[in-house]
Amino acid sequence: MRFKIFIKMSLRKLLFLTRAVCCKGVKVQTTHFSRQNIFLLSASSTRFYSKENIGDKNKDSKEGEKVDILGRFFPQSPPATNDAKEVQKEQEKFEQEQKEKSKENEKNWRRMKIGFAAFGGALTVMGGCLIIEMGAPRRGDDGQIIEDEFSPLPLVLQYLRRTWKELTFYEKMIKEPSREKLLPDPLPAPYQPTYTLVLEFTDVLVHPDWSYQTGWRFKKRPGVDQFLQTVANSDYEVVIFTSENAFMIWPVLDKLDPENKLISYRLFRDSTHFIDGVHVKNLEGLNRDLSKVIVVDWNKQATQHQPDNALVLNKWKGADDDTALLDLANLLQTIAISNVKDVRDVLRYYGQFDDPIAAFRDNQRRLMEQMAERERDNKTDVPIARSWLRPFTRR
Repeated sequence: MRFKIFIKMSLRKLLFLTRAVCCKGVKVQTTHFSRQNIFLLSASSTRFYSKENIGDKNKDSKEGEKVDILGRFFPQSPPATNDAKEVQKEQEKFEQEQKEKSKENEKNWRRMKIGFAAFGGALTVMGGCLIIEMGAPRRGDDGQIIEDEFSPLPLVLQYLRRTWKELTFYEKMIKEPSREKLLPDPLPAPYQPTYTLVLEFTDVLVHPDWSYQTGWRFKKRPGVDQFLQTVANSDYEVVIFTSENAFMIWPVLDKLDPENKLISYRLFRDSTHFIDGVHVKNLEGLNRDLSKVIVVDWNKQATQHQPDNALVLNKWKGADDDTALLDLANLLQTIAISNVKDVRDVLRYYGQFDDPIAAFRDNQRRLMEQMAERERDNKTDVPIARSWLRPFTRR
């Protein structure tokens, strides 16, 4: 019986000691151990408790015995002197690196502010020079100032308004064509061709290729020479209308048409409208009847003003087995021979297909099959008619 009581008391004591270790500065007192007080002290990560002798009446006059609880359960060896010095050195080194980084950041920020200040000063000087140059009033040949609509305004406003007008003019030059009439007036009959064929140069007739060794090179599309020869001799006025720069494309056109007999006119980027990052070809400026104008391009956005006049082909990427130009020549030649009054009807029909050339090729195949079938029917009908007429004609 006493052994059981001793076991219970030991377990309770161990439980209270465990709670005392897990808590800081908590006074533990139980009813079972009324004469036992346990105090937890925290000093250098070590916890102690005080224990008085049970049954001692003068317990207040005695000092408690200090017992190292963590030391019993988790014995630790004191750090070595060399390790402490190394830790201190590492800490000092880290602090020194942080100070150097802070100084470097301050220097970089100072340099950045100086750079911003210099850049802002340069922009201010350039803006002032621009306003003085572009906003100055115009002078005549005699050196006298020419009056304009801004002359009655104050001097500062005069310069600002004239500068804004000049900038707007240059913006208009970039976004709008350089002239209203892109082509001259038509020639008198019968020298003027009936139809006008507008061709995109890049990726329709040739494909550009660039490398470090050779620079820019242009690969001719298969059948391009035959195509130009066919359409030029089929009552078509051939016009090259491309969104490329003239200084790069002009020499290539000279090699493609050295005698200037196949291509009538050449239009470049300065003849387009620049809208939302796209060079748009406005056919209104061609000075031609739109019912007789056909535009061949691979970019649908470039012909957004007159989509009914556009024949959008697939972009040619340099394949050697391409035959689209030969089929296109047959289509254009068919339109010219048929004397179509409004080409937009034909182009609107082929515009519903993803590949108009393939659709035209299928139509040609069906037409040839129908013609062959009619010929076979006619051959079978002729002997029957002759046998029926033989008694009457005696042949």
